[in-house]
Amino acid sequence: MAARLVSVWQPFFLRSEDLTAALDAASELEELGYSRIWFSAGFGAGVPPRFREILDGTKRIGVAPGILSIWHAPPAEVAAFTADAERTHPGRFLAGLGASHAPMVEEKGDAYRKPYSKMVEYLDALDASGGTADRRVLAALGPRMLELARDRAAGAHPYFITVEHTAEARAVLGPDRLLAPEVAVVVDPDAATARTTARQYMAAYLELPNYTRNLRRLGWTEDDLTGGGSDRLVDAVIPWGTVEQVAAGIERHYQAGANEVAIQVLNGGNATVFPARAFRALAAALI
Repeated sequence: MAARLVSVWQPFFLRSEDLTAALDAASELEELGYSRIWFSAGFGAGVPPRFREILDGTKRIGVAPGILSIWHAPPAEVAAFTADAERTHPGRFLAGLGASHAPMVEEKGDAYRKPYSKMVEYLDALDASGGTADRRVLAALGPRMLELARDRAAGAHPYFITVEHTAEARAVLGPDRLLAPEVAVVVDPDAATARTTARQYMAAYLELPNYTRNLRRLGWTEDDLTGGGSDRLVDAVIPWGTVEQVAAGIERHYQAGANEVAIQVLNGGNATVFPARAFRALAAALI
């Protein structure tokens, strides 16, 4: 299995309109020793320019969309961007691809159907455009999509999962594929306020069938999925507490088989402010 990587997942990098602030944050993460910056590509066509801007404005740190929606990003454009990034910044860009969610796809006027088949078709088109498996990962949750990530990508980037899912994903992927789950955290030792912050974040995801179906498959009940999530579910999905307690929660994913964890620090939904202090403290604990 590859060496352990500690990465960052943060919507700030797409949401911030201040390029200087984004580059300053990216440069600090690079200096702290983080391996990669993940952030959403949104739902526009192609790869947002912010990915190129961060690649150009840093020296070593990797950059990855988590995710590029296969319903919105044309495969030829993704292949071209990936190839150009590989020429200019070798080994630093990794295309995260995902089937997204029915509400997001249908509000754009598309019919959300057979996401697995859609992903296979997308990968075929990506390969025909010059794409290569080693420069992409799939946002896989269920066993079939994880198998596809094993067979036709460098690995998987699951989102909104538990440690049990990480162990299951490693079993499907085998020992040699990248497993880079996103793990949201709250650096706050007060149980009431930490869980309130977690539930503010979780509420939207518990409205999306892909995530709730995956949680049910792992044994979570309807009682766990209502009201923003039971305490038990909040604690399983989102490590919270002191820096040391949060770091211990992240370590559980490495022990379960992750070789990269993309840490998303929750800061009350304020995606335009970068939580620098928390990432400095977590770097000291984990890197």
